[in-house]
Amino acid sequence: MTPIRFILIGVDTMQKAWILLCVVLLSACASPPFDLTGIDKELTPDAVLAKGDTTRGQRVTWGGMIINSNNRKDVTEIEVLGYPLDRSARPDTNNAPQHRFIISKEGYLETADFRPGRLISAIGTTAGTHNGKVGEAAYVYPVLQAEQLHLWPISQPRAADPNVHFGIGIIFH
Repeated sequence: MTPIRFILIGVDTMQKAWILLCVVLLSACASPPFDLTGIDKELTPDAVLAKGDTTRGQRVTWGGMIINSNNRKDVTEIEVLGYPLDRSARPDTNNAPQHRFIISKEGYLETADFRPGRLISAIGTTAGTHNGKVGEAAYVYPVLQAEQLHLWPISQPRAADPNVHFGIGIIFH
């Protein structure tokens, strides 16, 4: 099987190659699962605790790893260990965890789907704090009244490397 060769002649062809490369690289970037317009990215769960009631009603997007979820009468509460979000609003578990918080979502959510260990992102408004416990210790949880939730796909363990590799190359003459 003969490899496909790109022969770039002249400036126009070089420009086309750069445009193609940029399109390929940009298509690899993930976009957030919801519109982040008007979001206060600096208002983290820690900042809500520090600033108190002055933050109530602010639009934020928070995310992290689900610790627990409970259905109440008219609402589902999800306890989350917060993590900073990357550009696609996915919790970045390679960074240090932040403060725990509660996502409050009206209605019933299946707790088997929103189970411990799953990554979640939410967009909504800050709704004060909730007193609770972590183990035997008293804990103050910032509360996010969720408009939208996004459960991130569960990462599947990678199989052993099958020693098959794919690459794209450009040959200049």
